[in-house]
Amino acid sequence: DDLTFQAAADAALRRVETVVDRWGEDRATLPDFDLNAESGVVTIALGGGHGTYVLNKQAPNRQIWMSSPVSGPTRYDYDDERRAWIYARDGHALHERLASELTAIGGGEVDLSGL
Repeated sequence: DDLTFQAAADAALRRVETVVDRWGEDRATLPDFDLNAESGVVTIALGGGHGTYVLNKQAPNRQIWMSSPVSGPTRYDYDDERRAWIYARDGHALHERLASELTAIGGGEVDLSGL
């Protein structure tokens, strides 16, 4: 239902905000890194020509949308069985894709498991 979606999406975006901000400040090799989280939207600016990620919840569709400078736009649905946000077209998980792309660009390690 809507309340369950809102709670799950908010928790996922808070985890992205907390973990990625820590990674960007402490582990990444991105001098112009900046993260902003406001009104259900997380913006991750990597700087140095690497682009910007935007993650936001889409309540009407019960999805989290991610715009990636690497893989483009994707829409994730929550999968109760896998306990993860999953992209229906190929079955990859949001936390795996985002962590993989960020570490490929900025180094270090990003553990987003538990989204």
